[in-house]
Amino acid sequence: MKTLLLCLALAALARAEDPLEGLWKGYDGEWLHVSRQLVALAEATPGDKFAWRPAEGVRSISEVYMHIALANFWLLSITGIKMPADIQSPDMEKAVTAKADVIDWLKRSLAAVKKARATVTPADLQRKVKVEDRDATVDGMYLRIIVHANEHMGQLVAYARMNGMVPPWSKPAK
Repeated sequence: MKTLLLCLALAALARAEDPLEGLWKGYDGEWLHVSRQLVALAEATPGDKFAWRPAEGVRSISEVYMHIALANFWLLSITGIKMPADIQSPDMEKAVTAKADVIDWLKRSLAAVKKARATVTPADLQRKVKVEDRDATVDGMYLRIIVHANEHMGQLVAYARMNGMVPPWSKPAK
């Protein structure tokens, strides 16, 4: 019995650490996947690298993460979700630079998307919204959120590799 319980516990642990968890499981699975990758890469990046940028005039690592977080909140606001009260400045992308603060904003925004999406009904997804004077749907906003997160994930992977870092999910198994 102890052996069986140990095997089940180890199997559950291995499953919880599956770097591909969520893939090909619809919106929620894909959101879980990119959210975990964004957080894992941010946490694996040394704090002194958060100010690194590939060239003058290009977003730094911290600015990319803050851009993702703030865009998540803004795109959610188009669907009717209120922006957090502590977003008080359009300069936050450049002003919030400390690793712990950036990761906190990133996690908050990822959780906000997950929570909001979990409450949306099929009818809500078809609701019409306006974004920058264009017609869209709530479903389109959620699609934009996930595409945007993945777009910048690719950018952050390139930034990491340019700094000699291997994304945690790309490291060979031990």
